Amino acid sequence: MKIVKPAYFDSFRCIASSCPDSCCKEWDVQIDEASAALYRALPGALGDCLRSHLVVADGETFMSIVDGRCPMWRGDGLCRIQAELGEDSLCKTCRDFPRLTHDYGSFTEYALELSCPEAARIILGTPDPMPVTLEVPGGDAPEYDPADMEILLRSREAVRKLLAESRRSVAQTLALLLKNASEAQAELNGEEILPVDDDAFLRQIGETRCLPGDFQAILNFYKSLEILTPQWAARLDSPAPAPWERRHLTLARYFVDRYWLQAISDFDLLGRAAFVLVSCMVIRHLGGDLVQTAQLYSKEIENDADNVAAILDAAYENPAFESSRLLCLLARETAKI
Repeated sequence: MKIVKPAYFDSFRCIASSCPDSCCKEWDVQIDEASAALYRALPGALGDCLRSHLVVADGETFMSIVDGRCPMWRGDGLCRIQAELGEDSLCKTCRDFPRLTHDYGSFTEYALELSCPEAARIILGTPDPMPVTLEVPGGDAPEYDPADMEILLRSREAVRKLLAESRRSVAQTLALLLKNASEAQAELNGEEILPVDDDAFLRQIGETRCLPGDFQAILNFYKSLEILTPQWAARLDSPAPAPWERRHLTLARYFVDRYWLQAISDFDLLGRAAFVLVSCMVIRHLGGDLVQTAQLYSKEIENDADNVAAILDAAYENPAFESSRLLCLLARETAKI
């Protein structure tokens, strides 16, 4: 079995009390069965404290949140469990974060998650992360058609190369990302593909009369989603659009790497491409420091499965998310794309 990970993956280290945010705030932390059993059986003051804060909901164990934070989070920003028992005694959620694992049967991909400030700094500071591939024993026969995965892998690699180019504007490049996704979606669907030259496609967008995009409608949709922090609500209410910069393409690369291959589960590649595009547009529109805004976006959106699902659904149900309207928004931002 192959394991693929960015070169920086193993060098990530939590910066603990130096972190400008904390994964010990706001989130409900699910406790795996082994850790829950350990905590319930632990003697002494720490065990008593843990037992008083473990709650069970829908058959799962969680650590209760007290005043917006995990009760194990000490005043110095460190975890009491790790300090007293060691890192191996952390629950799986806390031990793994912000590391991501995507298991595709015959191969597995590792990545870092943008919702961690230190991970966000690394991700957005690495425009073209070199992948490291390892061969390890194990692996399972995939439950999907390998031919479908080949389409996704091939189209993702094409998009990665597109995002690494520098001859086009950011808006033009993102428009071509959507074009590539549309063509790959047609191939997944077994439809005839009518390839269009990239430059011709961009000219067509500029010359075609299309439905005007409405970015305020997109922001209003985001306001309707579950909101975790007051900071996010304030940012949605007071956007301060920033210029496109090359790091927005690095941001798009992160979303592509994380979500593109997940279309193997439901063949919804176009919805995920819309998610990538809208995420980049919202983060740019909110302005501020790009790393901080992207990290907050990920914390609010990516770490809430219901929010991600709602955006994927909106790609087909909400007119503001229609591909033609998104392309028009991009065209308007670059005069004539």
